[in-house]
Amino acid sequence: MLNDPATIDAPAIWPDSAFLTAVEARSGEKVSRCYQCRKCTNGCPVSFAMDLMPNQVMRMVQFGLEEEVLRSKTIWICASCQTCTTRCPNDIDIAHLMDSLRQLSRASGIAAGEEKVVKFHEAFLDSVRRHGRLFEFGMVGRYKMATLDLFSNIKIAWEMLKRGKLKFLPGKIKGKREVRQMFDKK
Repeated sequence: MLNDPATIDAPAIWPDSAFLTAVEARSGEKVSRCYQCRKCTNGCPVSFAMDLMPNQVMRMVQFGLEEEVLRSKTIWICASCQTCTTRCPNDIDIAHLMDSLRQLSRASGIAAGEEKVVKFHEAFLDSVRRHGRLFEFGMVGRYKMATLDLFSNIKIAWEMLKRGKLKFLPGKIKGKREVRQMFDKK
C-alpha cells in the first residue's frame, strides 16, 4: 500500500512543544494559531533573500525545530516592515516574532545564519542604548570595526559628510535616561 507507514523509511518528526511554548512566552504571539495561509510570505518584500519563507519559520516553530529556526538567515534578514503582520488573518505579529527569534538566537549561542547582519543589529541597538537615538556615524564605525570591512562605501560616506547628512557628534535628546532604562530591563 502506498501510504502504509510500514513502507516509509523516513524518520518521523515529532513536534517538540517546548520550543513553541518558549517562543510564544517570549514573544507574546500565539504561533500555534498559524494555519499556513502564506499571506505573510506572499507579501514579504525581502523573501527573495531568505533561506526560509516566513510561513516556513512559523511551521518550524510549531514543530519545535529550534536549531533550524535560530540558525536561519531569515530571522536576521527580516526588515521588520510589518507587512506580514498586517496581512496575517490571525493577528499574529510576525515581525515582532522575528525579533523575538533574533533575541533567542543570540541567547542560545547558536551561530546566526547572517553574521554581518547580527553585527549591524548589535551596532544599531548599542547606538540607541548609548545615545537615546541612532547616531549614524558612531554606529557605522562600530559596525565597520566589528566586520573589518573598513573601506567599502567610502565614497557614499564622503558624499554624506559633504552634504551634512552624517554628523560627527550625536544629537542631544530628552529622555535619554529612559531609553537606557528600557535596555536595562531586559
